[in-house]
Amino acid sequence: MASETPRLVLASASPRRLDLLRQIGVEPDAVDSAEIDEAPLAGELPRRIAERLALAKGEAVAGRHLGSFVLAADTVVACGRRSLPKPDDETEARACLALLSGRRHKVHTGVVVLAPDGRRAARLVTTTVTFKRLTEQELVVYLTSGEWRGKAGGYAIQGMAAAFVPAVQGSYSNVVGLPLYETAALLGGLGYPVWAGKQEP
Repeated sequence: MASETPRLVLASASPRRLDLLRQIGVEPDAVDSAEIDEAPLAGELPRRIAERLALAKGEAVAGRHLGSFVLAADTVVACGRRSLPKPDDETEARACLALLSGRRHKVHTGVVVLAPDGRRAARLVTTTVTFKRLTEQELVVYLTSGEWRGKAGGYAIQGMAAAFVPAVQGSYSNVVGLPLYETAALLGGLGYPVWAGKQEP
């Protein structure tokens, strides 16, 4: 007998988000990156960027996967009212890390789930991260590692940068890229069987 489990599509090319979902036993049936313009709008605050882009990613992918659940997310690292980029080069990465050094910052992730019947649910999750004051040697070693590439704010808390973080207030998985508690709640709330596991045909 064929599986009754509905299809789930992850609207993200991020390997970190896929790994996080697998951590709680959720295996998407497909991964489909939205490939949308992620540039902030003029005067747009970091929280709003995360919410808007998560929804835009979900809607872009849902049209290609009718009858499926679609999960989308967007993570923004914010220092005050300023959103930090995914650095394109070491100079930009150094600027991000210098700004974060010795202070607290926020990590906002917008999460959106679109159900096959058109219903949708969304959450914005915010975590406060404290960075130690970075030495020049620490900056050089981290930049040389290349770990900052493709990372919002120029760091990966699940990697070497864990040594820079004395405190995290809120969801740790949110800082990695997907708040797992809230994601599971959104999926379950719309009827996706998070704890059912995949059934064999």
